[in-house]
Amino acid sequence: MKSKAKSFQEDPDDEGGSDTMMRLTPGKLRGLQQLADSKGILTVCAMDHRGSLQKSLNSEYPDAVSYQNMVDFKLDLCNAVAPFASAVLLDPIYGAGQVIISGVLPGKTGLLVSVEKTGYAGTKAERTTELLPNWSVAKIRKMGASAVKLLLYFRPDLKELASRQMDLVVKLANECIEEDIPLLVESVSYPTAKENRQPEVFSKKKSDLVIEAARRLTTLPIDVLKSEFPADISYEKDEQKLIEACQRLDEASRLPWVLLSAGVNFQLFKKQVEIACKAGASGFMAGRALWEEATQINSRAEKMTYFQNVVVSRLQQLSELADTYGKPWYVKMGVQSGQFAPLGEDWYQHY
Repeated sequence: MKSKAKSFQEDPDDEGGSDTMMRLTPGKLRGLQQLADSKGILTVCAMDHRGSLQKSLNSEYPDAVSYQNMVDFKLDLCNAVAPFASAVLLDPIYGAGQVIISGVLPGKTGLLVSVEKTGYAGTKAERTTELLPNWSVAKIRKMGASAVKLLLYFRPDLKELASRQMDLVVKLANECIEEDIPLLVESVSYPTAKENRQPEVFSKKKSDLVIEAARRLTTLPIDVLKSEFPADISYEKDEQKLIEACQRLDEASRLPWVLLSAGVNFQLFKKQVEIACKAGASGFMAGRALWEEATQINSRAEKMTYFQNVVVSRLQQLSELADTYGKPWYVKMGVQSGQFAPLGEDWYQHY
C-alpha cells in the first residue's frame, strides 16, 4: 500500500484519475460513502472545537470550563443535529468516543475524528500543526470511525514551512493507507506579522493562497480537501469575482473538496456554500456558523432547544443548497454514477 502513495507523489502533474481511483480500496471507499448523503454530498456538522469552544463558553476564564461542560455541549449538539447530517466531526478528548458510548450518534451518520492538537506550535505568523499525543490513525480506525481529519495551517508561499507541513500530511496519509481509512485535510491560511498589521494586504492574497494550497495538497495521497472560501467577502463584494475564485479552486483541486465555515456567521456561510457548490464543491463542514450563538445560553435545556430548532434548521438549509448545486464526491474520481469497477474474485487474498 505504501508504494502506491510514493508512486502517486512522483508525478504530481499527472492529470489522470487512475492513481486516485487506485487508492479507493474498500476501506477508503466505505468511509467516504459513510461521510456522504445519498446524493454523494457531504453535509457535515463540525464540533471538534476545543480551545476555541472553551473561549466561546467563557471568554474571560476559558480554563474554568470543565471537562463535563465540554462533553455535555457536544453530546447535546450531536443528539440534535446528527440525524440530519451526513456525518459529524468530533475530537477524541470531549466527543468522539462519548457520542458512541452514549448512543446519541445514529448508526447511519458518518464519524470523522480529528488527529491534531488544538492550536499550533511556532509563532502566530509561522504556524506548525502538531498531532495529539497518545492518539493515532490506528486508534481512529480501531474505534470504528469513518475517516481521519487533519487541520493543517498552510502558507504555500512560506516554502520551508510549507514543505514541513506537507511532510506531516504524507506521513499521516501513509498511515491512513495502511489502515485503509480516508484522510481529509483541512487547509487554513493565516496572516504573517506584517499582514496582521495590514489585514487588507492579507485579504488580497487570500484567493491565491487558498487556491495554491488546494493545488499542492491534492497532489498528496489524501482523499478530500476541506477548503476555506477562496476570498475575503468582507473586502471582495463582486459576486462574479467570488464565483470565478471558486471555479479556479475547483480547477486546482485534483480531489473532492468541501467548504469549511471558518467562523463566519450563518448568513454569510450560506452564501458561500451556494457559490462554492455551484463551482464544484462536494458539500460543506459547518461549525460555528451553525451553533456559535448557543455558547451564550447558560441553561442546558434552553441550549438543547436552540440546537433542535435553530441549528437543525440551519443545517437543513445548507444541506438543501449543497444537494441542489453540489458535485457528488466521486465525480472528481472520474466516476459519474458512484459505481466503481468490480473487484476480481481473489481480491481478498491480496488485501
